Amino acid sequence: MSRKQIINQLKKSRRVLLCSHIHPDGDAIGSLIGMGLALKEMGKDIWIYNESPVPAIYHFLPSIHRIKHHPGEIGTYDTVVVMDCSDLHRIGDAAGAVNRIPIIINIDHHITNTRFGSFQLIDPDASASAEIVFRLIKAMKIKITPAIAYAIYTGIMTDTGSFRFANTNPEAFDICHEMVRLGADPHKVAHHVYETISLSRIKLLTMLFDTIELTKNSNMSIMTLTQNMLRETGTRIQDVNGLINYAKAIENVKVAALLYERAKEKSRLIDESHFHISLRSDGSVDVAKIAASFGGGGHTRAAGFDIQGSLPALKKELYELSDRL
Repeated sequence: MSRKQIINQLKKSRRVLLCSHIHPDGDAIGSLIGMGLALKEMGKDIWIYNESPVPAIYHFLPSIHRIKHHPGEIGTYDTVVVMDCSDLHRIGDAAGAVNRIPIIINIDHHITNTRFGSFQLIDPDASASAEIVFRLIKAMKIKITPAIAYAIYTGIMTDTGSFRFANTNPEAFDICHEMVRLGADPHKVAHHVYETISLSRIKLLTMLFDTIELTKNSNMSIMTLTQNMLRETGTRIQDVNGLINYAKAIENVKVAALLYERAKEKSRLIDESHFHISLRSDGSVDVAKIAASFGGGGHTRAAGFDIQGSLPALKKELYELSDRL
């Protein structure tokens, strides 16, 4: 689908919903705000939605208050822009309702994207979804305000791991250079994202360290997060953002897995839990393929999936998987 067709559709739209995946990272948040503010500059009536709370480290972003945690009146939208989601269901409980909006525009950089929606703008070679959003904004000739610059810069910087990850491309540097010139302060972004941490998050990190296990061949590390740990430390799931990288940094580890136990529903069996599994790779293993085999998706180096079962059974499955890496 051509970018020109998407631009024409956005120009025709009147009321637009923007959304991204649950448990949003910097790229999801930056893409949401950047695209939302750009459409507002076009005179569109916008509603920015994410099901999950925004991690505290991103509260410094201008217009962060525009992200709402309910989708508003679905029947009033003529268009929805879904960003940084490999599958529509990644936006959470509102996916079924959102799917009824007449026009769905899918903007993403995940190689596992299912190509959902009426229009798709997918580029797996992009450093971040925020990079694709930037190109779209430029093509629409919309002025990039300091607030948009902060959003785009933060999206690219965080998804490239401060330009350390393999997805860092020349465009990432070029775009971020332009965003700094237009008002984004690199020190301010880095300070909030990497240098600001609460005592409760440190306590949670200490607990997580105690759960780390290595498989017999030492090529996989497994870190477990339970609901009890969140309760004991007074933290929320958004406080876990980025902590899996500690497990990935262990010597000789090819893949790190974070097993996050979701809150139990009354209807579920006592001995079973619902887990979200985040996977990170050193680059030698394609974790997107692993996640896809479990119904999930993501990137070569970062992916995830949901699964239901007991913790011992899940760990056993991961141990067996490590033998095949």
